[in-house]
Amino acid sequence: MKLLIINGPNINMLGIREKGIYGDESYEALLRYIAGICEENGIEAEFFQSNHEGAIVDRIQEAYGQVDGIVINPAAYTHTSVAILDALKAVSIPCCEVHLSNIYEREEFRHHSFISLAAEKTFYGEGFRGYERAILYLKDKYSY
Repeated sequence: MKLLIINGPNINMLGIREKGIYGDESYEALLRYIAGICEENGIEAEFFQSNHEGAIVDRIQEAYGQVDGIVINPAAYTHTSVAILDALKAVSIPCCEVHLSNIYEREEFRHHSFISLAAEKTFYGEGFRGYERAILYLKDKYSY
């Protein structure tokens, strides 16, 4: 099984930005964590991070026929990007949405997720563990 792990804007600033919300762990620590989970489960992982909406759309489209699943933390684009939603729907690759923080305990505008309309499951408020849960969900449902 091959998964594409997509992280949106400012996720690359983990460990620097809003530590009270996102913690002290760096983006590199997140990648190591995810890589370890994937290795333990015989999953090939490809990582992509961008602060640019169009780059995320392009990467989702490029994934068509190349990966078995997508785990996406669209970050701020969660609440604004119909383009990312449409890309996910266009490729029809099984997808899980992840948020490090609990978006429902934050500002009201963060309570709406366009991406959830394409995601099979959304994991939020569990920090790094949300990625693990998303990966294992896709593995359990789609590994043959």
